[in-house]
Amino acid sequence: MELNQLTAHELIDKLKDKQANASAVLDAIYSRIEKVEPSVKAYVRVNDVKKPVCNPQPDSLLKGLPITIKDNICTEGINTECCSKILQGFRPPYDATVINKLKKSGAEIFPLKANMDEFAFGSSTENSRYGATHNPWDLESVPGGSSGGSAASVAADEAIWALGSDTGGSIRQPASFCGVVGLKPTYGRVSRYGLIAFASSLDQIGPITRDVRDSSILSQVIFGYDPNDSTSVKQDVPDFSKSLTNDIRGLKVGIPGEYFVEGMDAEVKTIIEEAINKLNSLGAVSQKVSLPHTEYAVPVYYIIATAEASSNLARFDGVQYGWRAKSDNLIEMYKKTRGEGFGDEAKRRIILGTFALSHGYYDAYYLRALKVRTLIKQDFDAVFKDFDCIVTPTSPTPAFKIGEKTQDPLKMYLSDIYTISVNLAGIPAISIPCGFTKKGLPVGLQIMARPFDEAMLFRVAHTFEQNTDWHKSNPKL
Repeated sequence: MELNQLTAHELIDKLKDKQANASAVLDAIYSRIEKVEPSVKAYVRVNDVKKPVCNPQPDSLLKGLPITIKDNICTEGINTECCSKILQGFRPPYDATVINKLKKSGAEIFPLKANMDEFAFGSSTENSRYGATHNPWDLESVPGGSSGGSAASVAADEAIWALGSDTGGSIRQPASFCGVVGLKPTYGRVSRYGLIAFASSLDQIGPITRDVRDSSILSQVIFGYDPNDSTSVKQDVPDFSKSLTNDIRGLKVGIPGEYFVEGMDAEVKTIIEEAINKLNSLGAVSQKVSLPHTEYAVPVYYIIATAEASSNLARFDGVQYGWRAKSDNLIEMYKKTRGEGFGDEAKRRIILGTFALSHGYYDAYYLRALKVRTLIKQDFDAVFKDFDCIVTPTSPTPAFKIGEKTQDPLKMYLSDIYTISVNLAGIPAISIPCGFTKKGLPVGLQIMARPFDEAMLFRVAHTFEQNTDWHKSNPKL
């Protein structure tokens, strides 16, 4: 097996035992990128590739391990453009907090970024100014979004692991589509300082990895309080390695009936039911539960998320940074810059959000959405009084074809129907591989837990993983 195909924890052991060196790991990654990137297109600005430079301490945990970063996480001196023309050429003068933490732990930061939907607006990574990323399991299908580049790079062995961001499922859904592990942490668990905002009350940075152990290792590094982020929570970070017990006997697992409804792909339903049976065979006790306000999650999300997006994107006007349209008139420059700089989906969400916040509509839409958001959170609180975790599909379907949903925004938005509630409630969730369709497309199992109980997610996900082989499968590229 090539070095680029190993998990991070396997590489950590090899590097410690001097069975491999950092240069060999990097060479394997870059060789793989050269081979498959023309087909997968997981990265942006590939022609700018230069080997990363990092000078970690000799005993650094992640010394010599490269990590792929989504194009909306600031990296000092390295282009960070959110795959949008309006941020063309923007090189942040500082690192995001998660990047600082990675560097201190010895990780190598790639000078190229992972492709994404523009400003994270999308569920397929088709809304990028650099073009669509392709799913390594089927190059005619999408990898999911908006962190599709991050997920595809890991699935295609072009990366050891990666960071993405999750606003409504943007880590978990592509992880499901690409057959890898994706974690959305509790809101406030990971600093958002240096993450270019989509919707500030929903966004969270999280890891995309090959297995659950890698996810726990990366989480151990990036979790923690940050005074630079006013939404960061002072909460102790436990030793997640203690959660990898391969034991879920007696755990109570809730199965919400609202997630098994008409419109769900038949193969996905069968695979998820088999996964639940597997958890039961390992000693868990599953029982049906109700999350009654689930049906309102999508409309609530797209009111709140677009409203916050329209506010956050108001700063991009061509004056201080990024791309600027040529004009002799200031007002005309604003209009042309935003008109030419933003893509269609970004414009759609700005318009929707501005409408929801406008005079006469704020109470009718945004304020009402906030009230229903509280009800959605209360649904989860009620279930978690009696259950240790909740298990659902990550997505109602496997990966769909490129171009299949681009002409129908509402159909595209429904791709996130099973992931959105987690962000609205602020709870943690993880997606792990649990099977394949007859056409060979991965299916993901989503596990949810109480706020700040990522340890429970790792315990359940690791136990399932240790007793199945789905995470060991690789696409044939």
